[in-house]
Amino acid sequence: MNKVVLITGASSGMGKSTANILKNQGYIVYGAARRMEEMQDLKSQGIHIVPLDLTKDDSIVSCVNTIIDKEGRIDILINNAGYGSYGTVEDVSIAEAKRQFEVNIFGLARITQLILPKMREHKYGRIVNISSMGGKVYLPLGAWYFATKHALEGWSDCLRLEVKPFGIDVVIVEPGGIKTPWGLIAAESLRETSGKGAYATFANSVADTMKKDFTNDRFTDVNVLGKTIAKAATVKNPKIRYVKGYSAKLAITLRKWFGDRIFDKVIMSQYK
Repeated sequence: MNKVVLITGASSGMGKSTANILKNQGYIVYGAARRMEEMQDLKSQGIHIVPLDLTKDDSIVSCVNTIIDKEGRIDILINNAGYGSYGTVEDVSIAEAKRQFEVNIFGLARITQLILPKMREHKYGRIVNISSMGGKVYLPLGAWYFATKHALEGWSDCLRLEVKPFGIDVVIVEPGGIKTPWGLIAAESLRETSGKGAYATFANSVADTMKKDFTNDRFTDVNVLGKTIAKAATVKNPKIRYVKGYSAKLAITLRKWFGDRIFDKVIMSQYK
């Protein structure tokens, strides 16, 4: 029986790439996102599309019920949806900080809650949470984004222990620098939030660096991550974590073995 896959954030980037790969491998794939118009190409290729807004509980419930009603189960959940809210802690409103957690953590947790009963019933499941190298390291002016990714790492580790007895695996993917619009959007968010005022000089320097980095040919092609996510979702005995993408392994290793103060100096040297 072909396994049923739900991928959130399938309207672009890694989510869209993964949807295409898994469809070509014979899986029954559902792509979910707010921007339905951006998933019409997936629909034309036989991938099912459903609307999903992770900030609205009724949307999350409707998404899951639509798939369960049609397929009777969801075997693989790929929690890919998310965004990066950049700006200084002083400048970012608490309302925006809460929205960042609502999308990157609480919405992700809610859709997982709704899917787990069917996975337990079938004694099989694979949950792939797309974190970031930012779940293990940090960069300036992205405090709320990095907080969500650090939280996702701990949340995923606890969930893995809870659901393992039911035949359910929890896998974390930690992308590094990827060629997607994500960084350019985050840079503009940073400039808009903190580009004037007390932090303006530093904020604009960081935004300029982000813009330069995310148009850099050294960054990893999105399809490389699509293949990594697809592997994490389908291999028989998955690793707990997959680290892939420009500078991810280097940055994580640097912090782990040389400590926070050295890591601080290395990171801040990039913005002089």
